[in-house]
Amino acid sequence: MSGIVFAVVLAATLVLVHSAIPGGPGHGTAWLDRAGSRDAARAALAVLPFAGIAFLWFMGAVRSHFGEAEDKFFATVLLGSGLLFAAALFGLAATAGGLLAASGSPRAGAALRVWENGRDSSFTLLSSYGMRMAAVFTACVSTIGRRLGAFPPWLAWLGYLIAVILLFVAPSSAWFELAFPLWVLLVSIHMLATAGGRQRTPRAGGVS
Repeated sequence: MSGIVFAVVLAATLVLVHSAIPGGPGHGTAWLDRAGSRDAARAALAVLPFAGIAFLWFMGAVRSHFGEAEDKFFATVLLGSGLLFAAALFGLAATAGGLLAASGSPRAGAALRVWENGRDSSFTLLSSYGMRMAAVFTACVSTIGRRLGAFPPWLAWLGYLIAVILLFVAPSSAWFELAFPLWVLLVSIHMLATAGGRQRTPRAGGVS
């Protein structure tokens, strides 16, 4: 369930961030004069920490789903990349929040310089670092799920495809970032659908 919450919240946040805050250098600070853009940016930053918290719960749910049979090497990389992705989300929220506050300065020249530096830092943190950690996390989860037979082949190979997209395509095309919450949503639905069968298996073996 935590994965579904994370997927929905992160997807909504990404849409709000990229819709409200322009990423190109030619936009300047004109967007700051639009109340709708500022409100959308504030809303995105307000819910972003909850996406990070839900993602931590999702990581716990994934490892619990795999159980003790998970590959220790990939499990370690999974944990590390997941924590770094969560850190990138919180770093993005802090950086963009400071940007939004500082850009309200009445000194237009200073506000423009702050906006340009903060914009580049925020989007680089999300696309170049956060999404690449998400790619590593996706690949590790898919590998463990495939090796243990916990995922159907199509879900594992879809994870590999999305990992490649997040690693190479998402940094240059922001909307491809939505591939990650979509994958998390699919994995969460699969785990919920198969949870009952996985819980009944040990009991059936114990009876026999």
